[in-house]
Formats: sequence, C-alpha cells, structure tokens
Amino acid sequence: MKDALTITLVQTQLVWEDKAVNLQLLEEKIKSIPGKTEIVVLPEMFSTGFSMKPELLAETMEGPSIEWMKRVSAEQRKIITGSLIIKEVGNNGDETYFNRLVWMLPNGQFGVYNKRHLFAYAHEHDHYTAGEKRLIASVKDWKINLQVCYDLRFPVWARQVPPTAGENWRGLYDVLIYVANWPERRSNAWKTLLQARAIENQCYVVGVNRVGTDGNDIYHSGDSMVVDPLGEVLYHKKDEEDVFTITLDKNHLNEVRNRFPFWEDADEFKIF
Repeated sequence: MKDALTITLVQTQLVWEDKAVNLQLLEEKIKSIPGKTEIVVLPEMFSTGFSMKPELLAETMEGPSIEWMKRVSAEQRKIITGSLIIKEVGNNGDETYFNRLVWMLPNGQFGVYNKRHLFAYAHEHDHYTAGEKRLIASVKDWKINLQVCYDLRFPVWARQVPPTAGENWRGLYDVLIYVANWPERRSNAWKTLLQARAIENQCYVVGVNRVGTDGNDIYHSGDSMVVDPLGEVLYHKKDEEDVFTITLDKNHLNEVRNRFPFWEDADEFKIF
C-alpha cells in the first residue's frame, strides 16, 4: 500500500573498529526481522563505530562493506541505509574521506549523502570532508530526507521548502531519518531535537542511534525514536539493543498538514 511505509530501526552495540564482526552481527539482526519491512536503518559508521582513523578503515565504493550492503539488501529484499567511512581517490592519488550515508536498493542501485555538518568537538572536520548536497530518496509515494547525527543540530539543513502562492503544499519530503553515534551525555538534546524537527517540518522523524561504550570510553544510550508530525513519540528505546519495526501512515501525515497549514505562514528562503 502506497499510504503505508514500514521501517525497521536497528539499535545495536558496535564492536570498535572491527568491520568483519560488525557486518556479521548486523546481518544476523537483519535476517531475524519478523514479517515484512521495506527499509532497514542502521546507525552512523555502522561497521566501525565513530572512528577518526579513516586512513586505516576507509573503503572505496567498490569495497567489501558496500558489497555487503548490496548482497544483504538483495537477499532480504529490503532497502538498507546507514553511514560508512568511505574514501575517494583523485587522479593524483590523493585520498579524500567521507562519513557517507548509503541508501542501498535491492537491485544494487544506491544513493549517497556525505555528512554535511562535521563534529568539530571530536575533530571530525580534521579527518573528513563535508558534503554539499542533501539526498531525498523515494519509496512508493513517500519522500525521505536522509541525514547524519550532528546534522540534527542545524534546522535549516532539514527545513521544508515553503509553498508558492496558490500551491497545494505537500512538502519536499515526508520522513526525516537521522543515523547517529550520539553520546548519552547529550541525549536530552538528541530527543528534544528529534521532536522539534518533526513538529517544525510536519513530517515523521526516525532517529537511529547506537548503544554501548565505544573505543574512546564514551557511552551511548541509544534513545532511538520515531516521532509523528505532531511531535508525538511513537517509539523510544533506551540503553538496550533493539530491532523495532513500525508502519508509518501517510493518511495521518496528510491530515496533520491539511488541518494545520502552518506552512502557509512560513518565511521564504533557499538552501544552496
């Protein structure tokens, strides 16, 4: 049904900088998903944890982690998304590193989004290159805006486009997904901003975060969430690993937008 979209959130621990083990554990979790789902959302840097060692861990888009995504997506007939440490090699041999979200389709086609806002507090900007373009994917009659962790703190980057005069506004997108390695010590900001992004953009928001302690002794409480366009929390899980599937309702989304046409009063702006 085009009015329904089923998404599975994988809140999981990650083994620090061990790609083979993480991919094996994630494959087992994906294969264990009961019933049908259309999209599986993994955390940020799901194969390594939030590492600042791209010189040691980065792969190209032809590397084993991308091949893993292609194989598992095809075998399970599910879209898989999450971010990885990816390198691009220039003609002169220079390597550029990205915290890159990959949107992998079962037919092997994919889209990519390079994290726009790099977390300077952890020196991410010293190791990775920032992205310049948003990625909005399509599934049936749904549009999905895909972003990464620290992007959550910058509302303009997620902001919907106001309607033009006389336009029947449907929104640039319907679902906003954040994949993250967001520390527990700032979990209140994570939870609050996920709800804020849903309310101000009149969309569903899905936030998938890891759990457990990473190689820098930083604890992550998960707090993965699904929020409806009114800001109501439909799902929230703290501290524990969890694989949760939820079906989003397009009719509810349209009802909220039609009942509360706040975007008719919005300021005009452009994102370059």
